[in-house]
Amino acid sequence: MCGILAVLGCSDDSQAKRSRVLELSRRLKHRGPDWSGIYQHGDFYLSHQRLAIIDPASERLPNHKFRTGSDCDVIAHLYEEYGENFIDMLDGVFSFVLLDTRDNSFIVARDAIGITSLYIGWGLDGSVWISSELKGLHDDCEHFESFPPGHLYTSKTGALRRWYNPSWFSESIPSTPYDPLVLRHALENAVIKRLMTDVPFGVLLSGGLDSSLVASITARHLEGTKAAKQWGSQLHSFCVGLEGSPDLKAAKEVADYLGTVHHEFHFTVQDGIDAIDDVIYHIETYDVTTIRASTPMFLMSRKIKSLGVKMVISGEGADEIFGGYLYFHKAPNKEEFHQETCRKIKALHQYDCLRANKATSAWGLEARVPFLDKEFINVAMSIDPEWKMIMPEQGRIEKWILRRAFDDGERPYLPKHILYRQKEQFSDGVGYSWIDGLKAHAESHVTDRMMQNAEHIFPHNTPTTKEAYYYRMIFERFFPQNSARLTVPGGPSVACSTAKAIEWDQGWSNNLDPSGRAALGVHNSAYDRHAVSSKNIPVKVAADMPRIIGVAAPELSIQT
Repeated sequence: MCGILAVLGCSDDSQAKRSRVLELSRRLKHRGPDWSGIYQHGDFYLSHQRLAIIDPASERLPNHKFRTGSDCDVIAHLYEEYGENFIDMLDGVFSFVLLDTRDNSFIVARDAIGITSLYIGWGLDGSVWISSELKGLHDDCEHFESFPPGHLYTSKTGALRRWYNPSWFSESIPSTPYDPLVLRHALENAVIKRLMTDVPFGVLLSGGLDSSLVASITARHLEGTKAAKQWGSQLHSFCVGLEGSPDLKAAKEVADYLGTVHHEFHFTVQDGIDAIDDVIYHIETYDVTTIRASTPMFLMSRKIKSLGVKMVISGEGADEIFGGYLYFHKAPNKEEFHQETCRKIKALHQYDCLRANKATSAWGLEARVPFLDKEFINVAMSIDPEWKMIMPEQGRIEKWILRRAFDDGERPYLPKHILYRQKEQFSDGVGYSWIDGLKAHAESHVTDRMMQNAEHIFPHNTPTTKEAYYYRMIFERFFPQNSARLTVPGGPSVACSTAKAIEWDQGWSNNLDPSGRAALGVHNSAYDRHAVSSKNIPVKVAADMPRIIGVAAPELSIQT
């Protein structure tokens, strides 16, 4: 994921202003260490820090004449052909600013789910600022906020409008029957699309269902492809954890089964604590669960990049789409189950997408997430949610329809005990002592008196635990502006939809920890882990879905 910074219509075309834009752009250099540049047209500035994944030999920002092999180039062409209505034609991940020098108009857009990060700000001089991260604009803007995913901003109206309007967005209850093969082919297509690369790549493998399926599909497809010829036929997989952690053990088992070249990265609790300041600076949030999960990913990304790998495929998004979080066990009916999955997907850009994007981009590594492919989401969110409901008495555990779709007895994607393995929270999976160590560290740095005065010090999103208070202090040191604190969603309960969980079961009201650890006795005890089955499943042969080829456009700055 590249880094972009645009200053548009600032009424200052001086060399001093150009130097300031370049200075701010360098704050994003970690996102794009391969090339940097700036385009100036009067008082419009477009600066770019490039991470070269496609056509790494090309450098400059693309133009309509298709001067490079970069996938970014197609955006200028589509704009000239179709105007701003071309956005929905893009099938990929992107954040971009496009300046039309014919009339000095510009458009800004962000991908459907918000997999890339993007912010918009306004200056006192009437300028509009766009940046991949807060640190690019927070010092120079009067006000700034997160650019909403699936939206377009055009200078001609000075307003945002939603361009992404799938049928599921209204949260109406879908009725399409579950077809395991259709779901399987949709995910396979989503993974294959993300194997377009001209640089070394690998998969993040925790040993859980989502990352294991992505790794299995990737390994199957890799042989004989262009990427295999360039980088070798064996897939590289990566996992991080404390010594002896559940993830390390599970990932090794999956890696051995798939035959990947597996890399284990170990860290200690102290390593993680020492990195917290850097993590918060890069992730740009004070949300507790996000910081807990981002820290191991941040440390692992550095190791991965040191091996010469520039792109990884990851499993984010499946829990939101299929109701994989523990409190979904208590969903009272399919209507509420579906509506909660919709809300979770809509909030992904504030949590897991933000973590995956920024924790990897901190080291110039790109993470691709096939579960959040537009076409896959359309297929998965069109299924009657009755099939997603967790019914232990029928052997249906969380994400059962995804597991069943890949339960192939003739050519197994994964062993059954892995395919039906129960979910671990990411921050627990890297080692159970990780969260306990964070809490202990915060306890030693935040006093009871500090907590008593928390509502006066932090009246917005007041921290309710010492761990939350500790992270908030660090965040405010880096980003003291009111606009910055407003970019973080409210309260620790929001992170795991605890409000909905409490509505479904009052047992959650006594659980202040946002990860929901040990809540409701769901983990390991809500059902017999060995009772899962594939009986009574209507399976029909479905025709292969055609491979969908689209634009996998990374972040870019562009002029026509």
